[in-house]
Amino acid sequence: MPDPLLRLAGVGHAFRGGTSDEVRALDGIDLEIGAGTFAVVLGTNGSGKSSLLNVIAGTLACARGTVWLAGRDITRWPVHRRAALMGRVFQDPFAGTAPDLSVAENMVLAAQRGRRRGPARAVGGSRRAVLREDLARLGLGLEDRLDTPVGLLSGGQRQAVTVLMATQSAPSLLLLDEHTAALDPRSGDQVVALTREIIASRHITTLMVTHVLSQAVQLGDRILLMHRGRIVHDLSGPARATLREPDLLQMFDELAWAGRLDTETAAMLERSWI
Repeated sequence: MPDPLLRLAGVGHAFRGGTSDEVRALDGIDLEIGAGTFAVVLGTNGSGKSSLLNVIAGTLACARGTVWLAGRDITRWPVHRRAALMGRVFQDPFAGTAPDLSVAENMVLAAQRGRRRGPARAVGGSRRAVLREDLARLGLGLEDRLDTPVGLLSGGQRQAVTVLMATQSAPSLLLLDEHTAALDPRSGDQVVALTREIIASRHITTLMVTHVLSQAVQLGDRILLMHRGRIVHDLSGPARATLREPDLLQMFDELAWAGRLDTETAAMLERSWI
């Protein structure tokens, strides 16, 4: 069996660690993601979804445990060094791009991610032809707006360009952090369709955080459900193939009930000592 592309072993992080207000954002995460996998991470607010992506991207320190990507221990790598191996798209359509630079200039900068960068405005004729071809695949007419500042695009157009930017340098791993959450339903559906097409055509290993169950069912060939900093369900193979939205809703209900029982049990024990 080939080595996994991404591997986390015993990864943990706590906010306000060592205090009475300590919150375990990640509690001993063990995870392996094979090359070509499209894994979707689900969970309620505070379950650890974004913390998981942030530890992988390097924007959140790994307090304990180890992170490997493409056979390299990247646990102590800074964000800019990891950027050569991974792309990321954020929830905010206005994050990850330079609004005053043109579509072409933003795409040239993205292609240089993780390498020594040249002038963003040096976009020659041959480069423009390649950019036009890439943008034409989006079906949004943006191939005719290469010189338009990105800040003038709609949220959906900008997010579509951002997905293209994050994948054009063929990263080992793509991180999608609720990248349609700030869009209207029509734009969100359009970006989801474009995301699926781009990832499939470029065979990019992807880890996507979302709160939309329909997206998880549509896109993920593996679904991870997080609760209180842990992965409590890891669904792939036959279990994933038969999974539907009502099944996911039932899992969330069971977790909510378990959490309620935990709270009630703690309160009962506290009262028994009074």
